[in-house]
Amino acid sequence: MPLRDTLARVDADLAAGRVPVARQRLRGLVSSFPNDLMLRRRLAEMYRLYGEPAEAGRWMYLEQDRDASETTAFEARYRTAPQRMRALAWHGPESLAQSAFARQQLAAVRAACSEAMGHPVDWDTVPSGRKTDGRRSAFADFLAGAGCLVAVLAFLAIWVNGLVALFD
Repeated sequence: MPLRDTLARVDADLAAGRVPVARQRLRGLVSSFPNDLMLRRRLAEMYRLYGEPAEAGRWMYLEQDRDASETTAFEARYRTAPQRMRALAWHGPESLAQSAFARQQLAAVRAACSEAMGHPVDWDTVPSGRKTDGRRSAFADFLAGAGCLVAVLAFLAIWVNGLVALFD
């Protein structure tokens, strides 16, 4: 469905008092058009209706006229630069932002995330929330493999036992 039609449905949902439906439609639009600051602003307004300042701050983070208390709530919920980078859900380079302030904010978050990760990151390869400790990962992989092996051996033992019982 085109952007304009979906926005008309959002307005109709709001007029009918279906705020959760309107919010869900806007979330879908922001997912489809992550670089549209107007959609982000409308989604922030939706979260204000719900009384969720952290989410309102999340979607207004790239706007210069944002509310300081909402920004503080967003930064408190998403404490690290990688968490903020994932939460902002931006795609593509900062140059796609429609304002200089948004470009500066995006560049600052990306730079902080790169510093925290110890290597350059960009908006299309946002780091996951998993910690990458090679020893823990190798041990966890070993345990998973051992568990699968035990499960397969138990299945085979039960199957062989049933087969033997069938011919006795």
